Amino acid sequence: MAGAEPTPAAERTADGVRRMFDRVAPRYDLANTVFSLGQDRAWRQAAARAAGLADGQSAVDVACGTGALTRDLAASAPGAAVLGVDFSWEMVRRAAGPPAPAVYLVGDALRLPLRDSSVDVVTIAFGLRNLPEPGRGLLEFRRVLRPGGRLVVCEFSQPVVPVLRGVYRRYLTRLMPVAARRLTSDPEAYEYLARSIGAWPDQAGLAVWLQQAGFTRVAWRDLSGGIVALHRAIARRPAGSR
Repeated sequence: MAGAEPTPAAERTADGVRRMFDRVAPRYDLANTVFSLGQDRAWRQAAARAAGLADGQSAVDVACGTGALTRDLAASAPGAAVLGVDFSWEMVRRAAGPPAPAVYLVGDALRLPLRDSSVDVVTIAFGLRNLPEPGRGLLEFRRVLRPGGRLVVCEFSQPVVPVLRGVYRRYLTRLMPVAARRLTSDPEAYEYLARSIGAWPDQAGLAVWLQQAGFTRVAWRDLSGGIVALHRAIARRPAGSR
């Protein structure tokens, strides 16, 4: 897909990102809460609501990390089948610990261990930006979704209020690296985070990628003034189908 390489490929090789997330896993949840100023839980809860998962349906949460969104999905529809997939062993090990109302496995977002047209919902929160080829990831999500199935992407985006953009940029490039050196065992991971957010497309740009990957009814909602955007899209039905 054209334009699907928003950050240097050398920074987003599969092995490099996997090792990075294995290293940050022990304090991942704490760091998320601190660096988001306590907003990360609300962002994921909004993603779970946007998925509209119902009893009897199936969902896969890609790049599930320690399983925060996966658990919210399972709680939203106790009669649904929910799978969390991440390629970091350390993340999956923590996600699968009790309580574990979902199934977790180690897997590649670009080669999901699922049949074609087999799930009703795909979610990914703060993971699309880390894929070596985000465009390929979107095509893979389209492959496993049933026609008419729903994709929810929760990702950092571009603040829509001009004054917030400057404040947010200074926070990412100056304050977050200082805090990361104090809070985490891998401050370089959060320097990477700031660079990857800065290079990521805005809300409309990501919407175009979704359309190019075969999704329709693409829409987004800004969270926290556009610091995060919640994109929702429907897997297009094949031509001639009803």
